[in-house]
Amino acid sequence: MNRLATVAVAAVAALSASACAYNETLGRNQLLIVDDSALTQQADAAWAQALRTQPLSRDAAANARIRRVGERIVQAAGLTDRSWDYALFVSDSPNAFVLPSGKIGVTTGLLALVRNDDQLATVLGHEIGHVVARHAAERYSTNALTSVALSGVQSAAGDYSRAAGAIGGLGAQLGLLLPFSRNHELEADRIGVDYLQRAGYRPSEAVALWRLMGQQRQTRNPEFASTHPSDSTRIAALEQYIASRGWA
Repeated sequence: MNRLATVAVAAVAALSASACAYNETLGRNQLLIVDDSALTQQADAAWAQALRTQPLSRDAAANARIRRVGERIVQAAGLTDRSWDYALFVSDSPNAFVLPSGKIGVTTGLLALVRNDDQLATVLGHEIGHVVARHAAERYSTNALTSVALSGVQSAAGDYSRAAGAIGGLGAQLGLLLPFSRNHELEADRIGVDYLQRAGYRPSEAVALWRLMGQQRQTRNPEFASTHPSDSTRIAALEQYIASRGWA
Protein backbone atom coordinates (compact mmCIF):
# COMPACT_ATOMS: atom_id res chain seq x y z
CA MET A 1 0.00 0.00 0.00
CA ASN A 2 2.78 2.41 0.92
CA ARG A 3 4.62 1.69 -2.31
CA LEU A 4 1.56 2.33 -4.49
CA ALA A 5 0.71 5.46 -2.60
CA THR A 6 4.26 6.68 -3.02
CA VAL A 7 4.08 6.04 -6.76
CA ALA A 8 0.81 7.99 -7.00
CA VAL A 9 2.20 10.93 -5.08
CA ALA A 10 5.44 10.86 -7.10
CA ALA A 11 3.49 10.94 -10.36
CA VAL A 12 1.53 13.96 -9.21
CA ALA A 13 4.71 15.65 -8.03
CA ALA A 14 6.31 15.12 -11.44
CA LEU A 15 3.28 16.59 -13.20
CA SER A 16 3.28 19.52 -10.77
CA ALA A 17 6.92 20.28 -11.44
CA SER A 18 6.34 20.30 -15.20
CA ALA A 19 3.32 22.60 -14.88
CA CYS A 20 4.94 25.51 -13.07
CA ALA A 21 4.73 28.96 -14.66
CA TYR A 22 6.07 32.28 -13.42
CA ASN A 23 3.55 35.09 -12.85
CA GLU A 24 5.31 38.45 -13.00
CA THR A 25 2.52 40.32 -11.20
CA LEU A 26 2.66 37.91 -8.27
CA GLY A 27 6.41 37.48 -8.33
CA ARG A 28 6.12 33.73 -7.88
CA ASN A 29 5.64 30.47 -9.73
CA GLN A 30 2.19 29.00 -10.18
CA LEU A 31 0.99 25.44 -10.65
CA LEU A 32 -1.03 25.54 -13.89
CA ILE A 33 -2.22 22.48 -15.77
CA VAL A 34 -4.86 24.59 -17.57
CA ASP A 35 -4.81 28.18 -18.77
CA ASP A 36 -7.50 30.83 -18.69
CA SER A 37 -8.52 30.13 -22.28
CA ALA A 38 -9.52 26.60 -21.26
CA LEU A 39 -11.89 28.08 -18.70
CA THR A 40 -13.35 30.76 -20.98
CA GLN A 41 -16.10 28.58 -22.41
CA GLN A 42 -17.25 27.59 -18.92
CA ALA A 43 -17.08 31.21 -17.76
CA ASP A 44 -19.12 32.46 -20.72
CA ALA A 45 -21.72 29.74 -20.18
CA ALA A 46 -22.01 30.68 -16.50
CA TRP A 47 -22.39 34.35 -17.43
CA ALA A 48 -25.10 33.61 -19.98
CA GLN A 49 -26.95 31.48 -17.46
CA ALA A 50 -26.76 34.23 -14.84
CA LEU A 51 -28.19 36.76 -17.30
CA ARG A 52 -31.05 34.37 -18.09
CA THR A 53 -31.91 33.25 -14.59
CA GLN A 54 -31.06 36.14 -12.26
CA PRO A 55 -33.03 39.40 -12.03
CA LEU A 56 -31.22 42.37 -13.53
CA SER A 57 -31.49 45.99 -12.47
CA ARG A 58 -32.40 48.47 -15.19
CA ASP A 59 -31.34 51.45 -13.09
CA ALA A 60 -29.49 53.48 -15.71
CA ALA A 61 -27.48 55.54 -13.23
CA ALA A 62 -26.37 52.50 -11.23
CA ASN A 63 -25.36 50.58 -14.36
CA ALA A 64 -23.44 53.60 -15.64
CA ARG A 65 -21.63 53.86 -12.32
CA ILE A 66 -20.45 50.26 -12.48
CA ARG A 67 -19.25 50.70 -16.03
CA ARG A 68 -17.48 53.99 -15.25
CA VAL A 69 -15.58 52.61 -12.26
CA GLY A 70 -15.00 49.26 -13.93
CA GLU A 71 -13.50 50.80 -17.05
CA ARG A 72 -11.02 52.82 -14.98
CA ILE A 73 -9.90 49.70 -13.10
CA VAL A 74 -9.70 47.66 -16.30
CA GLN A 75 -7.49 50.31 -17.85
CA ALA A 76 -5.28 50.46 -14.74
CA ALA A 77 -4.91 46.68 -14.90
CA GLY A 78 -3.89 46.79 -18.56
CA LEU A 79 -6.80 44.61 -19.65
CA THR A 80 -8.20 46.78 -22.44
CA ASP A 81 -7.25 44.06 -24.93
CA ARG A 82 -10.65 42.43 -24.47
CA SER A 83 -14.26 43.55 -24.63
CA TRP A 84 -15.89 43.93 -21.21
CA ASP A 85 -19.53 43.32 -20.34
CA TYR A 86 -21.16 44.65 -17.17
CA ALA A 87 -24.33 43.63 -15.34
CA LEU A 88 -26.09 44.74 -12.16
CA PHE A 89 -27.88 41.83 -10.48
CA VAL A 90 -30.74 42.41 -8.06
CA SER A 91 -29.68 40.78 -4.81
CA ASP A 92 -29.49 41.92 -1.20
CA SER A 93 -26.19 40.06 -0.78
CA PRO A 94 -23.22 42.45 -1.30
CA ASN A 95 -21.14 40.74 -3.93
CA ALA A 96 -19.25 41.14 -7.19
CA PHE A 97 -17.39 38.85 -9.56
CA VAL A 98 -15.15 39.16 -12.59
CA LEU A 99 -14.69 36.42 -15.19
CA PRO A 100 -11.42 36.07 -17.14
CA SER A 101 -13.36 36.32 -20.42
CA GLY A 102 -14.24 39.94 -19.65
CA LYS A 103 -17.42 39.92 -17.58
CA ILE A 104 -18.10 42.02 -14.47
CA GLY A 105 -21.13 41.38 -12.28
CA VAL A 106 -22.15 43.50 -9.30
CA THR A 107 -25.14 43.16 -7.00
CA THR A 108 -27.48 45.92 -5.88
CA GLY A 109 -26.61 44.88 -2.34
CA LEU A 110 -22.99 45.87 -2.90
CA LEU A 111 -23.94 49.24 -4.35
CA ALA A 112 -26.14 49.85 -1.32
CA LEU A 113 -23.25 48.99 1.00
CA VAL A 114 -20.33 50.94 -0.48
CA ARG A 115 -20.15 54.57 0.55
CA ASN A 116 -18.24 55.94 -2.44
CA ASP A 117 -16.71 55.01 -5.78
CA ASP A 118 -13.36 54.36 -4.09
CA GLN A 119 -14.89 51.46 -2.19
CA LEU A 120 -16.60 50.14 -5.31
CA ALA A 121 -13.23 50.36 -7.06
CA THR A 122 -11.73 48.36 -4.19
CA VAL A 123 -14.08 45.47 -4.84
CA LEU A 124 -13.67 45.56 -8.61
CA GLY A 125 -9.90 45.92 -8.29
CA HIS A 126 -9.82 42.90 -6.00
CA GLU A 127 -11.88 40.80 -8.41
CA ILE A 128 -9.82 41.86 -11.44
CA GLY A 129 -6.75 41.08 -9.35
CA HIS A 130 -7.91 37.45 -9.31
CA VAL A 131 -8.01 37.52 -13.12
CA VAL A 132 -4.52 38.97 -13.55
CA ALA A 133 -3.19 36.56 -10.93
CA ARG A 134 -4.77 33.66 -12.83
CA HIS A 135 -6.19 32.36 -9.59
CA ALA A 136 -9.07 30.50 -11.24
CA ALA A 137 -6.71 28.40 -13.35
CA GLU A 138 -4.35 27.90 -10.42
CA ARG A 139 -7.12 26.78 -8.08
CA TYR A 140 -8.55 24.48 -10.72
CA SER A 141 -5.10 22.95 -11.23
CA THR A 142 -4.53 22.48 -7.52
CA ASN A 143 -7.93 20.87 -7.01
CA ALA A 144 -7.44 18.55 -9.97
CA LEU A 145 -4.00 17.35 -8.89
CA THR A 146 -5.15 16.92 -5.29
CA SER A 147 -8.01 14.73 -6.53
CA VAL A 148 -5.58 12.63 -8.56
CA ALA A 149 -3.31 12.14 -5.56
CA LEU A 150 -6.19 11.20 -3.25
CA SER A 151 -7.55 8.74 -5.83
CA GLY A 152 -4.16 7.05 -5.88
CA VAL A 153 -4.08 6.79 -2.10
CA GLN A 154 -7.61 5.39 -2.00
CA SER A 155 -6.74 2.75 -4.61
CA ALA A 156 -3.73 1.69 -2.56
CA ALA A 157 -5.68 1.57 0.68
CA GLY A 158 -7.85 -1.41 -0.21
CA ASP A 159 -10.56 -2.03 2.41
CA TYR A 160 -9.58 1.19 4.14
CA SER A 161 -10.14 3.35 1.07
CA ARG A 162 -13.24 5.09 2.42
CA ALA A 163 -11.50 6.08 5.65
CA ALA A 164 -8.34 7.09 3.82
CA GLY A 165 -10.37 9.20 1.44
CA ALA A 166 -12.24 10.95 4.23
CA ILE A 167 -9.11 11.65 6.24
CA GLY A 168 -7.06 12.53 3.18
CA GLY A 169 -9.77 14.80 1.80
CA LEU A 170 -10.15 16.65 5.07
CA GLY A 171 -6.39 17.00 5.43
CA ALA A 172 -6.02 18.29 1.89
CA GLN A 173 -8.87 20.76 2.37
CA LEU A 174 -7.66 22.21 5.66
CA GLY A 175 -3.95 21.88 4.97
CA LEU A 176 -3.71 22.92 1.33
CA LEU A 177 -6.80 24.07 -0.54
CA LEU A 178 -8.30 26.45 2.01
CA PRO A 179 -5.04 28.14 3.02
CA PHE A 180 -4.19 28.41 -0.66
CA SER A 181 -7.51 30.12 -1.23
CA ARG A 182 -6.84 32.53 1.63
CA ASN A 183 -3.47 33.38 0.07
CA HIS A 184 -5.25 34.11 -3.19
CA GLU A 185 -7.57 36.54 -1.44
CA LEU A 186 -4.69 38.44 0.15
CA GLU A 187 -2.85 38.57 -3.17
CA ALA A 188 -5.96 39.93 -4.89
CA ASP A 189 -6.29 42.55 -2.14
CA ARG A 190 -2.75 43.82 -2.81
CA ILE A 191 -3.15 43.79 -6.58
CA GLY A 192 -6.52 45.52 -6.30
CA VAL A 193 -5.05 48.32 -4.20
CA ASP A 194 -2.38 48.86 -6.85
CA TYR A 195 -5.07 49.18 -9.51
CA LEU A 196 -7.37 51.49 -7.61
CA GLN A 197 -4.45 53.79 -6.74
CA ARG A 198 -3.31 53.77 -10.36
CA ALA A 199 -6.87 54.59 -11.43
CA GLY A 200 -6.95 57.63 -9.17
CA TYR A 201 -8.94 56.23 -6.25
CA ARG A 202 -7.95 56.39 -2.57
CA PRO A 203 -6.16 53.25 -1.27
CA SER A 204 -7.24 54.07 2.31
CA GLU A 205 -10.82 53.32 1.31
CA ALA A 206 -9.84 49.68 0.82
CA VAL A 207 -9.33 49.39 4.57
CA ALA A 208 -12.53 51.33 5.24
CA LEU A 209 -14.46 48.96 2.97
CA TRP A 210 -13.27 45.76 4.65
CA ARG A 211 -14.05 47.22 8.04
CA LEU A 212 -17.53 47.97 6.77
CA MET A 213 -17.85 44.47 5.34
CA GLY A 214 -16.76 43.01 8.66
CA GLN A 215 -19.49 44.91 10.47
CA GLN A 216 -22.08 43.45 8.11
CA ARG A 217 -21.15 39.81 8.67
CA GLN A 218 -23.62 37.93 10.82
CA THR A 219 -21.58 34.71 11.06
CA ARG A 220 -17.85 34.20 11.19
CA ASN A 221 -16.18 30.86 10.49
CA PRO A 222 -12.85 30.16 12.18
CA GLU A 223 -10.09 31.33 9.87
CA PHE A 224 -8.48 27.89 9.70
CA ALA A 225 -11.70 26.50 8.18
CA SER A 226 -12.52 29.36 5.85
CA THR A 227 -11.70 30.12 2.23
CA HIS A 228 -11.25 33.78 3.12
CA PRO A 229 -8.94 35.44 5.61
CA SER A 230 -10.50 36.82 8.77
CA ASP A 231 -11.43 40.48 8.61
CA SER A 232 -8.68 41.36 11.07
CA THR A 233 -6.05 39.49 9.02
CA ARG A 234 -7.17 41.14 5.81
CA ILE A 235 -7.29 44.64 7.31
CA ALA A 236 -3.88 44.29 8.96
CA ALA A 237 -2.32 43.05 5.70
CA LEU A 238 -3.87 45.92 3.74
CA GLU A 239 -2.75 48.54 6.24
CA GLN A 240 0.79 47.19 6.18
CA TYR A 241 0.91 47.06 2.39
CA ILE A 242 -0.55 50.56 1.90
CA ALA A 243 1.93 51.98 4.42
CA SER A 244 4.82 50.22 2.68
CA ARG A 245 3.85 51.94 -0.56
CA GLY A 246 3.63 55.34 1.12
CA TRP A 247 -0.03 55.83 0.28
CA ALA A 248 -2.46 57.59 2.59
